[in-house]
Amino acid sequence: MLHRQDVGHRVVIRRLAGTRDGRPLFSDVLGQLIDLSETHVTVTTATGTLQVPLAEIHRAKRVPPPRRPATRDTIALEHAANEAWPAPVQDRLGDWLLRAGGQSDQTNSALPIGDPGRPLDAAIAAVARWYAERGQRPLMTVPLPLAAPVDAALSERGWTAGPRTLVQTASLAAIPDPSRPDLPPVTVSSAPSDAWLALTATHTATPLPAEAEHPLTPGSRLRYAHAYADTGELVGIAQGVITGGGRWLGIAMLEVVPAARRHGVARRIVGALAAWAREEGARDVFVHVAEDNVAAVELSRRLGFRTHHRRRTRAAPAAGSDR
Repeated sequence: MLHRQDVGHRVVIRRLAGTRDGRPLFSDVLGQLIDLSETHVTVTTATGTLQVPLAEIHRAKRVPPPRRPATRDTIALEHAANEAWPAPVQDRLGDWLLRAGGQSDQTNSALPIGDPGRPLDAAIAAVARWYAERGQRPLMTVPLPLAAPVDAALSERGWTAGPRTLVQTASLAAIPDPSRPDLPPVTVSSAPSDAWLALTATHTATPLPAEAEHPLTPGSRLRYAHAYADTGELVGIAQGVITGGGRWLGIAMLEVVPAARRHGVARRIVGALAAWAREEGARDVFVHVAEDNVAAVELSRRLGFRTHHRRRTRAAPAAGSDR
């Protein structure tokens, strides 16, 4: 049977689907376990999110993840994200990136990819010193499974782990650009309007990230999507960046006001940014989705995204702790 430690992992469930001629019929469910309660398990599958009553489960177990993405693909995608939303301050420790001065985890954390040019213990200590010199708590954004050895070493040293993030990707050719008349119009502009900035400040848990307006790496291209209701009110926003040598569209800060959710606004916004990116020659698109945000994971699935890899941010033990 499944346990709490299986949440977040790929599982297969054999459930009772009925009877025929007095004999039980079974069906199998394969997907990611996202919740386990006293009465149900919730699984995200290739076709949607499914709740299965515990009473219907004949057997269930964790199964190995699908084939890992190639190392070079994960490295390229992480560097494309870094290029899309660069930290104001960047330095290097061998191949590792040291980033500071932003307001998000990505722009305020080290990216431990490649060879730091020294043993792992010394590299972790050097990262800690670099952030301490700037008066910041050391953070590392760790791509998984690529940097699993680094993740394990940080865990052993008491670095706390934040929630995991799914790096989701899709082909731009598969993203539709719906033009139904009942959907709000979307404009794609090179700068955010005052209403765009106000909506971000009102409907997100943290202040507007510095990377929303920070100058991009030369050669990157940036657009802001605005979705309007019939009244002229701004009801949805997102930011799109073409990065990674022109291959990738990165989408961030996708937000729809509560009253307009579940009406296709997010799909329309993503479609509009995808249409712009296709015209610019981009081929693929990525988003970062919190793994424990069930609604966002389901939305990205319906839009055609699939998980490329995972990442999580680890924070060094607070000053004065035992470790």
